[in-house]
Amino acid sequence: MARPRKTADEAPPAATARPARVQMADIARLAGVSVSAVSRALRGSPDIGEDTRKRIVELARSLNYTVNVGAANLRLKQNKTVAVVMPFMKNLRQQLTEPFFISLISSIANALTDRGFEMLLSRVDEEHTNFADPYFTGRAMGLIFTGQWLQHDQLNELAMARVPFAVWGEQQEQQMYCTVGTDNRQGGKIATAHLLAQGSKRIAIIGDFGSHELRNRHEGYLLAHQEAGVTPDPRLYVNTRFDTAIVERDTETLVASGVPFDGVFACSDLTAMTVINVLIRHGRKVPDDVAVAGYDDIELASYFRPALTTVRQPIDAAGSAMVDALIEQIDGVRPLPRKLVTELVKRDSTRTEAA
Repeated sequence: MARPRKTADEAPPAATARPARVQMADIARLAGVSVSAVSRALRGSPDIGEDTRKRIVELARSLNYTVNVGAANLRLKQNKTVAVVMPFMKNLRQQLTEPFFISLISSIANALTDRGFEMLLSRVDEEHTNFADPYFTGRAMGLIFTGQWLQHDQLNELAMARVPFAVWGEQQEQQMYCTVGTDNRQGGKIATAHLLAQGSKRIAIIGDFGSHELRNRHEGYLLAHQEAGVTPDPRLYVNTRFDTAIVERDTETLVASGVPFDGVFACSDLTAMTVINVLIRHGRKVPDDVAVAGYDDIELASYFRPALTTVRQPIDAAGSAMVDALIEQIDGVRPLPRKLVTELVKRDSTRTEAA
């Protein structure tokens, strides 16, 4: 059951990034002095006359100019801290306790430690403009974003401002920044193709298709059906939020609708586990009545009963790749986006004795 989404008119205004900053050269041009004179005046150097200093300071204040401490620290190599930025999203409720993100953050932390860096964990409201503050205030020499929750244009603007950062997610068109992610279309395809190969003909898909990555998983689901010559039933598309209570509610609604299904591709492992619990509560056996596949391969997936078939994302490699991409930028190199390989891990939630 598709959940109504906000229209463009109802959506909150998008936050804008910081890159349209006034530069020291702008102040120098307006004040009729050299850039070095502006720099000395803002530092309070005694070799700048008091009247000139006041004029430059007042001009800088009127233009909302602030010294980019992060960039200065980069030049001086004085900072060894990287900020890992997670969102607080009212419409997603992405929790710090979600196993996938715990694993991702742990992977990043290990990679940073191995390379002699420290990690600052920062959580920001998606509607505010402070997502890059750890860099601009000098607390961090670079940023790692745990997902593509910022708008594509915001990230491009941040890249144009030469802020070093890497993003967990999939490459998009006209992208100027570095992403590290997996092929979600391929992941969705292999999970669905496996369900079809196990004998499922009516496969539900459950996830939040408002995000770029989840839309691609849905496209993979459709592609697997197309290649198998099977027409999917749109009534089995469950567009929901990654919130356990809401997934449970929407799965209950699907079961109560009476629309038949014998397979489920859940777009996260926690979603798959929630779906299985609902199915068992309604007397349906997994996988005999309904085969279920998840996505991510969190550690709990192999211990859950039935053990969960899922698409594995290489989290350890992801942390190392994002940290390496960030270090390359700090060293003046523009890294290319990195695409990591997913694989299907077959376990009991899709296996039958006949298989």
